[in-house]
Amino acid sequence: MSPSARTPLPPLDPADLLGIDDLLDPEDLAIRDTVRGWATDRVLPHIADWYEKGELPGIHELARELGSLGALGMSLEGYGCAGASAVQYGLACLELEAADSGIRSLVSVQGSLAMYAIHRFGSEEQKQRWLPGMAAGEIIGCFGLTEPDHGSDPASMRTYARKDGADWLLSGRKMWITNGSVAGVAVVWAQTGEGIRGFVVQTDSPGFSAPEIRHKWSLRASVTSELVMDEVRLPADAVLPEVVGLKGPLSCLSHARYGIVWGAMGAARSSFEAAVEYAKTREQFGRPIGGFQLTQAKLADMAVELHKGILLAHHLGRRLDAGRLRPEQVSFGKLNNVREAIEICRTSRTILGANGISLEYPVMRHATNLESVLTYEGTVEMHQLVLGKALTGLDAFR
Repeated sequence: MSPSARTPLPPLDPADLLGIDDLLDPEDLAIRDTVRGWATDRVLPHIADWYEKGELPGIHELARELGSLGALGMSLEGYGCAGASAVQYGLACLELEAADSGIRSLVSVQGSLAMYAIHRFGSEEQKQRWLPGMAAGEIIGCFGLTEPDHGSDPASMRTYARKDGADWLLSGRKMWITNGSVAGVAVVWAQTGEGIRGFVVQTDSPGFSAPEIRHKWSLRASVTSELVMDEVRLPADAVLPEVVGLKGPLSCLSHARYGIVWGAMGAARSSFEAAVEYAKTREQFGRPIGGFQLTQAKLADMAVELHKGILLAHHLGRRLDAGRLRPEQVSFGKLNNVREAIEICRTSRTILGANGISLEYPVMRHATNLESVLTYEGTVEMHQLVLGKALTGLDAFR
């Protein structure tokens, strides 16, 4: 007799059709539930209002609370960081983006870009100076790579740092920078005479400004800025000493993209759950629309893609924890999960009908946010070309 015949199967959980929670240990589940509880209490009651107004009030307080949860620089070791596993960090990203992409972006830019750059490429003095305060949320960081004329082609950046005696003089502009206007420190990448270098810039330095970008229709509950640097004088020890070239910022982006693989599934889950609940209660032609075949087909297809995406994120997380995750595999995850998350949001909107465009429901907010997530940290086309090169051995970037 087979084991399945002897042991009764547990009841099916509609929220976990594949039993993915069985892959998680008690600590994983505790971290996930803690972050979910924080997001439920601190973000969900206010997020529609923040999004409609295009603001994220109390961002410094939110950052300190996230720091107390251990969510900032979560997978980094030492310097006040939690030292969590990659899977645990991914679960946190999923729960944060289930609340809103802007909240996950705050955490991702802080931990996976700014803190990660200092942690991996900084001097011991830089790590000691910045990381404990950033892990606690006392200092907010930002990451300056994208420029007004150079997004997908960072090698052509125009921001430049030149030596002036023992100092550096940094000039240029960066665009679409999350946290920029509220950051106390910026990691800025610039051309130099010795190649592309990263600089740790204190944002109150003379010549540095970060005007906020307004009139966004996506990521509205997030601080997005331009960085403007006009001959910002930096000491010699402002440069990140352990990396020269694009491998520095690109490795940071790969780490942040990993969080997006999980986060996108949070936005998808939130929209899917809204569609399921609506389908069970909305009546047309004398019965709930969830009882119609076409609606059930939509829900089934969304459930398949949602749980496939979570499984993919989990697989990549285990590979990262084992030190075996390749950048091409991260591109695979971001390309698939963000694309499918957008489709889940759009299909959810059709189930909600006209109510799907209302901020009383999360669906349209997630859908518009994901349009930014689709583009930032590597567009669809860039990830397709990464995979195309991996498949053929031929470089189609140029």
